[in-house]
Amino acid sequence: MEIANLRLERRPPLAIVTIDRPKILNALDAATLTELEAAFNDLAGDSDIRVILLAGAGDRAFAAGADIRELAPLTPEEGRSFALRGQGIFRKIETLGKPVIACIHGFALGGGCELAMACTLRLAAEDARLGQPEVKLGVICGYGGTQRLPRLVGRGAALKLLLTGATIDAREALRIGLVDEVVPAGQLMQRAETLALEISANAPLAVAEALRVVNEGIDLPLEAALQREAAGFGHLCGTADKTEGTQAFLAKRPAIWTGR
Repeated sequence: MEIANLRLERRPPLAIVTIDRPKILNALDAATLTELEAAFNDLAGDSDIRVILLAGAGDRAFAAGADIRELAPLTPEEGRSFALRGQGIFRKIETLGKPVIACIHGFALGGGCELAMACTLRLAAEDARLGQPEVKLGVICGYGGTQRLPRLVGRGAALKLLLTGATIDAREALRIGLVDEVVPAGQLMQRAETLALEISANAPLAVAEALRVVNEGIDLPLEAALQREAAGFGHLCGTADKTEGTQAFLAKRPAIWTGR
């Protein structure tokens, strides 16, 4: 597949996916979404890649949302399909089995904010501006924003953003829990890479299982979620990485992970 709207850089154990449409603030048109899906499917199957960084090209935006030229003519049925398509791709990113870190600078609005919320972690530069302005266009979020935002920041804070269409800065996003860390703009990618390497130094099967247990258990009743955790713990106890990790700890040496 020819990639025109993304850059994909592999630097095992990391990969960096960059949305590369800076002239239009990295807007998420249909072609870009298709390329995102293909890139993440590819990385999901690459055992050398343990953590993925997702960024936007240029100095103005992470991603400024859907391409309004594609949105404007949609009929009701086309609109539903439009939303389901984006939701499916973002859900794949969310459940990839590998951590994905959103590196947010400049604008992350509409679909761009929804894309960031589908990532495992969100690091924001001090110049980041986030929001869900869909109501200003006569629609609502279509790529999961009405569901992920309340789960991240709570019902009241989410509704305040969704109903006003307001844009907030990085510090306010950190305060309400929309992003996990704020750093100076010039240090964003360096900090993201440091965090990614810290994660990738751990047992890959354990990292993947932690992601699965949280994603699957967060909406379950506590008793059912605890059973899911116990099942995951038990599964990992049968892996070579668990044997290696415990032996390495007792021998006071670095573990060598095989992902088995």
